[in-house]
Amino acid sequence: MSNARDDGSARPSFTRSNELQSRLNRLVPGGAHTYARGPDQYPDFMAPVLVRGSGARVWDADGNNFIEYGMGLRSVTLGHGYRPVVNAVCAAIADGTNFSRPTDLELQAAEDFLELVPAADMVKFAKNGSDVTTAAVRLARAVTGREMVAICNQPFFSVDDWFIGTTAMNSGVPTDIGAKSAGFAFNDLASLAALFDRNDGQIACVILEAATATAEPEPSFLQGVRALCDRHGALLIFDEMITGFRWSAGGAQSLYSVEPDLSCWGKAMGNGFPISALAGKREYMDLGGLNTDRERVFLLSTTHGPERGGLAAFRAVVHAYATEDPISHMVRSGQRLAEGVNRAAAELGIADYVQVMGRPSCLVFVTRDPERQPSQEFRTLFLQELLSGGVLGQSFVTSAAHTPTDITDTLEATRGALQIYSRAIEAGSVAGFLRGRPVAPALRRYAAPRRIVVAD
Repeated sequence: MSNARDDGSARPSFTRSNELQSRLNRLVPGGAHTYARGPDQYPDFMAPVLVRGSGARVWDADGNNFIEYGMGLRSVTLGHGYRPVVNAVCAAIADGTNFSRPTDLELQAAEDFLELVPAADMVKFAKNGSDVTTAAVRLARAVTGREMVAICNQPFFSVDDWFIGTTAMNSGVPTDIGAKSAGFAFNDLASLAALFDRNDGQIACVILEAATATAEPEPSFLQGVRALCDRHGALLIFDEMITGFRWSAGGAQSLYSVEPDLSCWGKAMGNGFPISALAGKREYMDLGGLNTDRERVFLLSTTHGPERGGLAAFRAVVHAYATEDPISHMVRSGQRLAEGVNRAAAELGIADYVQVMGRPSCLVFVTRDPERQPSQEFRTLFLQELLSGGVLGQSFVTSAAHTPTDITDTLEATRGALQIYSRAIEAGSVAGFLRGRPVAPALRRYAAPRRIVVAD
């Protein structure tokens, strides 16, 4: 195929990014430190290696400039390089980052957090989401004396064995650990009730996201989950990694008025800086502390959890949410983007094949083949043409930094991508349109069909 696009403009070059990615493949398993960031999640030889970002735009090693969506796997809501957060971090770390005793920032950050999340009495900070979800599960097991975990059928909760043992990528996880986790369906109280009945007196906790990009809780669902946990003596854990600071600064629990026993936070609470949190009721959290006569729980003990940079970033994010209303900005941008893309798809006659859907602050796109079935091949074609048009994103997740011009430019690029998509639908295949192999699920048992052979 030609390196020129249909409009005659040149496709971006990824020569330098491909060279760097090849070196990454030799040195880093999977070529990235997060599976969702891997080169297998992007069209062949079109995975840009980034060097900087500003607002909603990023630049790669070849000098290409992209409007970015997804924003650091949903961790950036205020924009890349958002100055108040950067300035707060710089000021905090100028006098040291990590000490042998707590700093005043630990108290201030805890006070800020608990003011946002009134259902919680105590909080402990860490660095990534898996730290705190696993700590929550361990605490629930200690509180109840039980071992089983009821996990909602949602994409991801932890890198640790209790969750990874339930996925297709479970090599290395003892089978008895995976057997102690069982799934139930979102918005299906009957499936959770049946799980409790089949495992009477064995379930320590229920963990779920209260909402997702594409699924709002049905009326009374969350209240029903709360009631089932109370009836069966299990703890309720909300994973607020995505909903926190994207649905509401106080998370889904404040929006839907359901109080969990424990909640787990991360991602946007630091606008990209590494910080996470486990929050919960005092009667449970105290088991990881000094105010208990019971056997103590090894809850969280991290060298870098309380480092000053992450805490300062969090406090600056809290201030921004109190003064700037970034969620409303994300919603407005997302609404305009979804309406524009869906309108363009309808005008081209492919509304049944490409659809932008979900909460306006957390949009995803669905790609279907000529039989109207979800398709990795057609998803890859869409990603390929978006990249060629200057848009980088596995989703259309916005930030408060996306300007009206960014949305206009995205809609223009998307229309060009949809025109190619329409031609492929008409042809009945991506053959002749897709420039390489299709993307593959991030969590899969084998490297194929996107195995990368690394030379010795």
